[in-house]
Amino acid sequence: MIEEATMVAMIRAALPDAEVQIWDRTGTMDHFDVLIRSNAFAGKSLLDRHRLVEKTLKPARDDGRIHALAIRTDLLET
Repeated sequence: MIEEATMVAMIRAALPDAEVQIWDRTGTMDHFDVLIRSNAFAGKSLLDRHRLVEKTLKPARDDGRIHALAIRTDLLET
């Protein structure tokens, strides 16, 4: 189980400008859909964007706080 604020902090540690939206898919606080918008994604492929997000959340994945994660990424709107 992981708190939303903890996930946001982990993501913003690598992507300081990120806008993050998180949905708890099951009510158990370990299955999530996330939408992350950041200008750091500019020029990166979808796979590279997802790898970046997965890397930021790896500690929570490794210790079981996050069991399932569906990732959507986009650039920040200006």
